Amino acid sequence: MSPPKFRIAICGGGVGGLTLAVALSQYPDIVVDVYEAAQSFYEVGAGLGIWPRSFKVLRKLGHGLERQLIQRCGYEFTEDYVPCIKHRKSDQTVGFQLFDLVTKGNQMRFHRADFHAVLLSHLSPSCTTHNAKRLKSYIQPRSRKSPIKLIFQDGSTATCDVLIGADGIKSAVRSCMMRELAEVVGPHDKQSVLSCMNPIWSGVTAYRTLIPAEKLRARCPNHRVFAGGITQADASQFFLAYPISLGKYINIAGFTLQPDLVNTAYEADPRMPRRSFQGRADSDWVGELTAEQFVEPFKDFEEDAKQLLKCVERGTLWAVHTVKTLPSTSFGRVALLGDAAHAMLPFQGAGAGQSIEDAYLLATVLGHKATTLDTVPRALAIYDKLRRPFSSDVALRSRLNGQLCAFQTNVPLHRLGNTVTKNWDWAWLTELDDALEEAVKLVENSSININ
Repeated sequence: MSPPKFRIAICGGGVGGLTLAVALSQYPDIVVDVYEAAQSFYEVGAGLGIWPRSFKVLRKLGHGLERQLIQRCGYEFTEDYVPCIKHRKSDQTVGFQLFDLVTKGNQMRFHRADFHAVLLSHLSPSCTTHNAKRLKSYIQPRSRKSPIKLIFQDGSTATCDVLIGADGIKSAVRSCMMRELAEVVGPHDKQSVLSCMNPIWSGVTAYRTLIPAEKLRARCPNHRVFAGGITQADASQFFLAYPISLGKYINIAGFTLQPDLVNTAYEADPRMPRRSFQGRADSDWVGELTAEQFVEPFKDFEEDAKQLLKCVERGTLWAVHTVKTLPSTSFGRVALLGDAAHAMLPFQGAGAGQSIEDAYLLATVLGHKATTLDTVPRALAIYDKLRRPFSSDVALRSRLNGQLCAFQTNVPLHRLGNTVTKNWDWAWLTELDDALEEAVKLVENSSININ
């Protein structure tokens, strides 16, 4: 057996990190290590939606994986035009329908744990997973022949040839990369680069929970949510609800938007219990909610919404943070993907899909036969060139979508549906394929300037 081409370390075992590991499985000459901070691989959260553009990328990972995802989802993928989300104005006794979002292809909706389990089941023997390994920092030597040293919070170390930071919004890889980049930019740009190390609060708080579908059915057997997704909104707050897990649960994601607090420091309510996962304390961004606390922002919504909210037993509050647009998502033999690279607001349900697209394009350039250890920096620069502008645009569109849904723009109600649809239709009318073709062309022709 010939020696591996190189060893890739993926820090973070979420959707993006595991998708990358699965995508790299088709290249037997690449050895992969996935380092996950938690004690076991799992995904915090409830519902997860994947739009047609990103689901088509998942289909490239193999028919077996696609079939397993469809089984977990409970319905087939289609590329026909289908009704997706009903948007209602709910700040009155009897609300009314604003518009139906119709998409070319359906949004595939999963419980995050189900989605995660499918990815884990498709890791290849060339991939080794490591739990309870939270990265603290790394050291990247100038010589491309020397391995990158990984330093974990427990004091242990490891090495790799290529490092991919899929370690989320609080990415240690991003912090180290920005410090590296700051050393090579001009003095006027140094502070701007360093300011990208830490997340910023968006002024948005999210309310998340699952309710048993049977509990709602007993109270309101013909509730409109059983027919698909609904958004119910008034000025400055709204929530989205839809069935997941073969109809067993209703996922509810509520939001309050405070534009005057964007880029300020989030101050948690000291009366609210902090959320912890698997014995480790999470940040002050996440708190436990009683049913009463969860319902409070939406208590004056129409009766249709109240029927849903009466089924809430508990929930979590998340202070939604984002990442500034980075000057680069790669440096040398290190790259970022997903939230580590472009954490965005959740108002187009695009975060997971964008990490999937990042992962597949990264695997395409790294796994290509023309990519060697010496040319890894160019491969990662190609990834940055093709993915960073697109994901940055999606982040802007997601922010606008939240403002539209919470009536915080000057768009009149009768034009809201058309405006929302045009702002969102990239998710079902475009594909990653053009970027993949361009990536392969740039990898194969090293004479093409990518700057």
